[in-house]
Amino acid sequence: MRAHVSPPLLREGFTTGTAATAASLAAITCLITKTQPKTVTTPLPPFDPNPRAWLTVPIEACGSQGKSAWACVIKDGGDDPDCTHGAVIRVEIRSKGACAPIPCSFAKACEAIVLQGGAGVGVVTLPGLPVPVGEPAINPVPRQQIRYAIWHALGNAVFPMALTIQVPHGEELAKHTLNPRLGIVGGISILGTQGIVKAFSHEAFQTTIAEQMQQAKALGINQLLLSTGRRSERILQGLFPDAHPLSSIQVADWIGFALQTAKSLGFPCLVLGLFFGKLVKLAQGHAYTHAKACAIDFQSLAHEAKACGVTTWSSIACAPTARAVSAILTHDPKGQRVFDRLLCAATKYAQALAQCPVSVLLLKEP
Repeated sequence: MRAHVSPPLLREGFTTGTAATAASLAAITCLITKTQPKTVTTPLPPFDPNPRAWLTVPIEACGSQGKSAWACVIKDGGDDPDCTHGAVIRVEIRSKGACAPIPCSFAKACEAIVLQGGAGVGVVTLPGLPVPVGEPAINPVPRQQIRYAIWHALGNAVFPMALTIQVPHGEELAKHTLNPRLGIVGGISILGTQGIVKAFSHEAFQTTIAEQMQQAKALGINQLLLSTGRRSERILQGLFPDAHPLSSIQVADWIGFALQTAKSLGFPCLVLGLFFGKLVKLAQGHAYTHAKACAIDFQSLAHEAKACGVTTWSSIACAPTARAVSAILTHDPKGQRVFDRLLCAATKYAQALAQCPVSVLLLKEP
């Protein structure tokens, strides 16, 4: 088994939650001081009792008129961009009375700052998510982050206000996310538990995996069908035609994360469908299977094949891809033994992570 090789340092970005928080800070500054900040220093969660850190975020534009103000931030995914990279996050703040901050506790500030979703921010329509049905898809941590930032900026004080988050073209962007599957309609979600986006962590994707599992649990689904992408998901759904549609969850490279999340939620059984390359990585002890984080140990795989009596085992050591290895094994009379041993090792590792029965299936490439 090859040692894990850390990827090179890459530029971090920030979440949609941090973008909305920065826009909120710029808007409240513009409303109170009638100035237009070029940057704001934004608190990062968690806040127990103080922010973990602060991040300077550039402001694209802002303005004010009367008792309202607005600001825009361009969401920056760093060196790990997703479909929201470059999206405009716009926040408008409207005072419900005089713009005179009154000292209060943070809990009171949360009551005074009403958060609303505007155009391009999705609305939750199914149970099981951290936001109730009918509410805008602004997750709990970004809600806290926004309210804390305003309360802190006003000197641990606040005045009654309505804050509306908008994402121009958010409905179109949401088509490239898992929001339609989650029952979030009309736009993207405002997400982020850490406030920043670390390259190749895909925090938003992990959040979505966990939310889908929580939703499935709330709907009384007992068996999840875990796949790594659209192709493997379609194959699994064909194998389990009677399964609930929301039992199918794409986990991409976060197989270990998904299995451990299922464990924490108490699912009694799981099905995990993998193509050959992912199966080998899991069998070789990789819970995270991204190509930049781990590689197949072809030498080890060749020795496995030799032990099983595969006559062409030496060609596996220098095979260019996992698909090539699969072809070699498929055409060798003893190749099925290797497939079986890999399935056994992958299943053992998956069950150790999930602490429940896991049926690992080797799927054929279409």
